[in-house]
Amino acid sequence: MTHHFPKPPFKPQPQRVPGSSAKMQPQPDYGETIYRGSNKLKDKKTVITGADSGIGRAVALAFAREGADVVVSYLDEHEDANETKRLVEEAGRQCVLLPGDVSSADHCRHLVKKAVDEFGRIDVLVNNAAHQMSFESIEEISDHEWEKTFATNISAMFYIVKAAVAHMPEGSSIINTASVNADAPSPQLLAYATTKGAIQNFTGGLAQLLADKGIRANAVAPGPVWTPLIPSTMPEEKVVHFGEQAPIKRPAQPCELAPVYVMLASSEASYVSGATVAVTGGKPII
Repeated sequence: MTHHFPKPPFKPQPQRVPGSSAKMQPQPDYGETIYRGSNKLKDKKTVITGADSGIGRAVALAFAREGADVVVSYLDEHEDANETKRLVEEAGRQCVLLPGDVSSADHCRHLVKKAVDEFGRIDVLVNNAAHQMSFESIEEISDHEWEKTFATNISAMFYIVKAAVAHMPEGSSIINTASVNADAPSPQLLAYATTKGAIQNFTGGLAQLLADKGIRANAVAPGPVWTPLIPSTMPEEKVVHFGEQAPIKRPAQPCELAPVYVMLASSEASYVSGATVAVTGGKPII
């Protein structure tokens, strides 16, 4: 049943980038009370970028309850990241926090090295970290903003995957967070939407490139999701009415995305590679 999930309008709640989960009203639902694991990822060693809050935290919680250990990569939201760590450890699994900016190629390589030093291998890699900002005209988008968006959203995936594949055994899984914007781009999110199209293309090519190694690559394309990225990067009026555009008339809660990542990470999805799975509240993607 999903009737209990909140619907807009929401209260105005501007935040500074990258935003804080604790300051959101209503609080995002990460699955704390509803997600039940069944050992689908028992003893898997996993890395999740952007896992301090939002979709990443929900995935970390679900992975832990499915039996996985987790490296939580995040920028500098230490309070949120520590809450993710608490949830993972509460599930009886190991959690390693690693702050830093994935827009840096050197940090991406450091992230992989740290994960391998801690766990010995990487069974599941979730590239989820993202940057977005809203602009009403192309003239407002600075060169720096464009480059930062690409560095964070798509270049980081390349650097992390390139470093990680040597440490991923046969049967491993890479899951990249794309967006409904890959197929239905919002003009106010020009840079972000463009990177999401690139992620979808990157994933399709990567699946073919890594097939001989027995490594699967898939993407998840969320629609509107209630995360700290929303109040910290969108105009107040759009936040108030966020999610109304979905056929279900509300945004997803992060916990509603997590089961898709679990499925793609598990051996049950052994023949699923090169796919983009839409989680859009009824809006079709082409």
